Amino acid sequence: MKDPQTYIQGVLNKDRRVLSKTITLIESSRHDHKALSRQVIDSLIPHSGKAVRLGITGVPGAGKSTFIESLGMFLIRKGHKVAVLAVDPSSTRSHGSIMADKTRMEKLSIEPAAFIRPSSSGGTLGGVASKTRETMIACEAAGFDVLIIETVGVGQSETTVASMVDFFMVLMIAGAGDEIQGIKKGVLELADAVVVNKADGDNIEKAKQARKEYESALHLLRPETMTWSAPVLTCSALKMIDIDKTWETVLNHRKKFTDSGELEEKRKKQAVAWMQALVGDGIKEWFYRKNDVRKSLTKLRCDVEKGSVSPTSAANDLLSRLDEPIN
Repeated sequence: MKDPQTYIQGVLNKDRRVLSKTITLIESSRHDHKALSRQVIDSLIPHSGKAVRLGITGVPGAGKSTFIESLGMFLIRKGHKVAVLAVDPSSTRSHGSIMADKTRMEKLSIEPAAFIRPSSSGGTLGGVASKTRETMIACEAAGFDVLIIETVGVGQSETTVASMVDFFMVLMIAGAGDEIQGIKKGVLELADAVVVNKADGDNIEKAKQARKEYESALHLLRPETMTWSAPVLTCSALKMIDIDKTWETVLNHRKKFTDSGELEEKRKKQAVAWMQALVGDGIKEWFYRKNDVRKSLTKLRCDVEKGSVSPTSAANDLLSRLDEPIN
């Protein structure tokens, strides 16, 4: 499939097989595939942009996959088409995906109106695969009107996912202790809503108490906009309790931001940030392909390992090979 129109028409015709192949093309590191994927994405962009883009992160054990499956099933019953881009942690040895997200969303994965795409994070900061933005464009062009991006949620910076979605949700649990919930301090200021999951059975009172604590913490933070203050909700994804209220919160946020014009402005800023990120990736790739850099890199690595050259000096040595000197 070397003709871009094959991908473009297949995606626009809502062919799931072609959509999967398109995402594989987007994620490919081959130079000819990159050129082809750029043509495909440029043609699909006019057919995208109407979906609700929802980012979800949370502490380990918060039940992200169960929550996403419950929310996805709820949305499908309401007539939506849901695409889940579940980013797995990467193995430091094989750089492959560790967790199999489809096995953790058994009901949702067999729904005709759902599309789940697990992708390895590749070790990227924020736990987001480097091609997630392009994949979102393809899914929207294929007719999916709700996109859910699940991040690793292991304490890495979640700024990346917050910069590509309309609504950023942080899942918490009650009674886990601050040792496990160390992620919360860095992401609360990014959250459009905090949801305390597993509020069922004997855990209901603990969840209510946790809700009060997070509400107090959020009051100390200055809202990013006067249009919205992040609420704290409770739910039980396992029991399907108050899943509807979390979705109502997302829709309420969307209406307010659409009416104020902030959603359109946010999307514009995200597009510029996307461009800048791609420029940075491109410069890095170009730099390491330079012949003089590749020739010197092996020796400098050995020198740094031996301690005969400092990392700072080695880096400056490599950067001196740019056409313009770095101060």
